[in-house]
Amino acid sequence: QVQLVESGGGLVQAGGSLRLSCAFSGRTFSTYAMGWFRQAPGKERDFVAAINWDGERTYYAASVKGRFTVSRDNAKNVVYLQMNSLKPEDAAVYYCGASRGYDSGNLVGEYDYWGQGTQVTVSS
Repeated sequence: QVQLVESGGGLVQAGGSLRLSCAFSGRTFSTYAMGWFRQAPGKERDFVAAINWDGERTYYAASVKGRFTVSRDNAKNVVYLQMNSLKPEDAAVYYCGASRGYDSGNLVGEYDYWGQGTQVTVSS
């Protein structure tokens, strides 16, 4: 069974940066595509970024492109989300997801496993 544990969330001022981490265990990490999603109170879980199995392909939501960077370290079984130039509208619970495919996209239903989430709060 795959387990995902996010960390790195917190409170940051607008314009600041955070780096989220998601630790993967239970299966062979390099056979999974990984994604980051976020969910604000009262809203649906929205796609943020995704990365294929070897890190060669990345995908971003339009709202974060140019500010966020997704990466992975297959030796450490970790996927990262570097978030720069944070805005108040970026505040949400951030979730990482794992997809049993070498590549994946922007739909919640494409992901087979989820972490418990980490809170990101951005003050204006």
